[in-house]
Amino acid sequence: MKQHLALLLQLTKFRVAAVATLSAASGFAVRAGALSSRLGIPVIGVLLLACGALALNGYQERDVDALMPRTQHRPLAAGRMSPRDGLCVALSLIIAGLAVLGFGAGLVAVSLGLFAIAWYNGVYTPLKRWTAFAVVPGALIGAIPPMIGWVAAGGGLCEPGIVAIAFFFFIWQVPHFWLLLFRYGREYERAQLSSLTSVFTTDQLLRVTFIWILATAASCLLMPVFGLVSSQVTLILLLASTAWLVWCATRLFRPRGEQTTFFVFRSINTYALLVMLLLSLDRLIGPWTISIN
Repeated sequence: MKQHLALLLQLTKFRVAAVATLSAASGFAVRAGALSSRLGIPVIGVLLLACGALALNGYQERDVDALMPRTQHRPLAAGRMSPRDGLCVALSLIIAGLAVLGFGAGLVAVSLGLFAIAWYNGVYTPLKRWTAFAVVPGALIGAIPPMIGWVAAGGGLCEPGIVAIAFFFFIWQVPHFWLLLFRYGREYERAQLSSLTSVFTTDQLLRVTFIWILATAASCLLMPVFGLVSSQVTLILLLASTAWLVWCATRLFRPRGEQTTFFVFRSINTYALLVMLLLSLDRLIGPWTISIN
């Protein structure tokens, strides 16, 4: 039983799916302003959908995964699960996730879920074989989970708040992926996948990635403008977190190696989690103020 569970977690890339689920929960909390049993709908729905999409991605890329040391131990690539079983698991999870969203969150939420699957598995995954810039349109996937959470809480897709949140997650996805290229870019090339490491020199890629990190920071600083921050404390913490991210990113220009770029990779991921947490707490707890006597 434990082995089957471990195999399932590897197939669905559960940790990646969990991050998408957290962003959906954050979208719900920011829009609803309170925790309720309704939170379970986007959480369960997005988790199932993300696990299904990632499992389907593993099915689609099993031949490529087998060529890269980082991914060759994944269940389908290593032959520890048959392609048929992997596809059945993926489709079952996708159908279950869409059903949860459809019955619990409405037509808009399930439409977003369908779009996410179509874009991730139907557009982005094949596009990676053709262009090194596939992550730019592919980053749109990062914006979908918080939108599902927002809609499940009763919000509309044209409301300024969710536009700002979705834009932040869209921008964040790009440097999040590109920072991995400094460690794994050569593996992509050996697997005959397009990689920016074959388009840019290392210094050029560092500069481009740094600019995208600055754009991520700037997109976060737009959130108070869109009415997503009501507390002085939240604003100060967002500013401090953003300053910390920029400071971490400047390490890209110091004597470097894989450890440096991986440090920045972890930093930008931590930053995204902090932003989700701060925005959620700001709405759930209400305005915090600093009084000076």
